[in-house]
Amino acid sequence: MIACVGGGSNAIGIFSGFADLPVRLVGVEPAGGAAVGRGVPGVVHGMRSYLMQDEYGQVQEAHSISAGLDYPGVGPEHSMLAETGRATYVSVTDNEAVEAFRRTCRLEGIIPALESSHALAHVYRTASALPKDGIVLVNLSGRGDKDMATVAERDARPT
Repeated sequence: MIACVGGGSNAIGIFSGFADLPVRLVGVEPAGGAAVGRGVPGVVHGMRSYLMQDEYGQVQEAHSISAGLDYPGVGPEHSMLAETGRATYVSVTDNEAVEAFRRTCRLEGIIPALESSHALAHVYRTASALPKDGIVLVNLSGRGDKDMATVAERDARPT
């Protein structure tokens, strides 16, 4: 089970149905906002969870090409899943997410949301190492037509 994480609602919604089953849970965070991967325990919005903060406890700014993942923390459920080892959290760069967005459009004929493209990027990155008889379930949490302008603007920028 693979889902994007940025705050956590998309992933925790799908993880909750599989948490008690013998399946691997993988949360994919944006590299610029990896609250589980780079964060530390703290309190934000009245809850204790992992969040990106400086040495003085001030919340640090997160960055992701996807507005839906541009958040410096995760919900307490993800913090618990990470601490207990029930879920694994990895990160994906903006470039990897955009490439996965394009690849999925081309290969599958669907436009995934940039949020979900982070999860897809992890699958593309690790596909060759997966068991041939395994099943991978990726949570596609939204439509990508809203992200077309963001990808087009990125393509138009000089390199």
